[in-house]
Amino acid sequence: MSSSTMPALVNYAPEPFSVELREVKVPEIGEHDVLLRVGAVSICGSDLHQWRGSHSWQVNYPCILGHEFAGTIAARGSGVRGFREGDRVVSETAAVIDESSPLSRAGLYNLDPARRGFGYGVDGAMTQYVRVPERCLHRIPDSVSFHKAALTEPCAVAYNAVCVNGRVRPGDRVLVIGPGPIGLLSAKMAQLSGAGEVIVAGLPADRHRLQVARQFGATTTLDANIGEYVSQTGDGLGVDVAVDAAGHSSTLKIALECVRPAGQIVKVGWGPQPVQFSLDPLVQKNLTLAGSFSHNWPVWERVITMIVSGQLNLDPIVSRVCELPQWQECFEKMEAGEYVKAVLTP
Repeated sequence: MSSSTMPALVNYAPEPFSVELREVKVPEIGEHDVLLRVGAVSICGSDLHQWRGSHSWQVNYPCILGHEFAGTIAARGSGVRGFREGDRVVSETAAVIDESSPLSRAGLYNLDPARRGFGYGVDGAMTQYVRVPERCLHRIPDSVSFHKAALTEPCAVAYNAVCVNGRVRPGDRVLVIGPGPIGLLSAKMAQLSGAGEVIVAGLPADRHRLQVARQFGATTTLDANIGEYVSQTGDGLGVDVAVDAAGHSSTLKIALECVRPAGQIVKVGWGPQPVQFSLDPLVQKNLTLAGSFSHNWPVWERVITMIVSGQLNLDPIVSRVCELPQWQECFEKMEAGEYVKAVLTP
C-alpha cells in the first residue's frame, strides 16, 4: 500500500489560493500509529484562512489540509494495543506533542508549546489515508455517521470554551458574537448549560447562519445594534457571559460593552489585528477575560457521549456532504456564509 498514491488537497505555499488537488504517496506509519482510511473530513474556518493566505499561524508547507475527521483503521503499528483494523474512530488534532512536558503530564497537551496539529503542522485528512498516533483516537459506535463524527472537533472547541473555560450557569444571559460554526456550537453549549437567554449576534450578511442559530439553541438573533438590545433588556446591566467567536478587535470591544460588571468574556476567535482601544472597561467592570484554545481527552469523551446520545443534534449545521473534487465550491460557499459546515468524503 505504501508505494501507491492518492489524491489529496494540498496547501503548498503561503500565497493566497495556493491550494490544489495533488497525487501524493500513502503515508508510512510508525510503531505507535495507525493508518486511518478517512470516512469524512469537515471544513474548518482555519482551512479557509490557509486557502486565503490570511492565517496567523505557522504552516509546514506543503501540507495536506483537514483536521476534523473520522474513519476506519486500515492498518496499525506493532506497538498499537488499544485498537485493531476495522475499528471506527474519530481523531483529536494534536498530531505532535512533547509527552514529557509539564503541560502534557498535566493533561493539557493542547497547550504544549511543541504541539503541532493536523492540516498545518503535519499532513491532515483531506485525502484517503492519514497517519494518526494511537493516543489521538476515540472509538465511535456504528450509530454515528462519519460525517457527524467529523464534527466532534468543533464541538470540543465550543465545549472547552463554554463549559470548561466559561462559567455559564442556569438562568444566565449569554451573548455569542459570530455565527460561524464555533459560535453556533457555543450557543448550543450555553443552552445545554441552562442559559436563560442565548443571544447570537452577527452581520446582515449572516442572515442564513442566524436562521440556523434559532434552530440550534439561540433565543434571540441580532444583525445590528447589539449594545442597544442588551442595555434595553433584562435589568439593563448587560449579559453574564459573552463568547467572542469572531476574533476581530471590534467584536472584543462589543463584548466589553455588553458584559455586566463582574461578568465574563471568553475569547475563542482568532484575529491577529492589534486591539486599538482602551481595556479600561475590563478593569472598571471587574471582568474576567478568558482565552480558550483547542481541547483535550476528557472534553472529547464528553462530546462524543453527547453526540451518541442525541443530546447534541448536529443536523442543523451540516449544510453539505460531498466528495473531495467539490472542495472549492464548499470553501467558497462556507466563506460566503451560505453553508455553515461542509463535509468532504474522500
